[in-house]
Amino acid sequence: MKIDNKTIKRIKKKYSRAFEMLEEYDKTRKLPFQRKRIDVTLSVETINKLQALKAKTGKPISRIIEEKVCA
Repeated sequence: MKIDNKTIKRIKKKYSRAFEMLEEYDKTRKLPFQRKRIDVTLSVETINKLQALKAKTGKPISRIIEEKVCA
């Protein structure tokens, strides 16, 4: 089956994020959506605020921190 250039361009545009992730994996052997555990020291006040947000939103604390840092 032969694919024309128009179809190739459409596929590359539609799945550009996937192609970027695979390219990054080829370079680093790490996928960008992999998660890694780290140790962080926080004040009790900050932890209490995060736990309150967790109860309110139902999201894990790590996800709340990721959203705030990456936003």
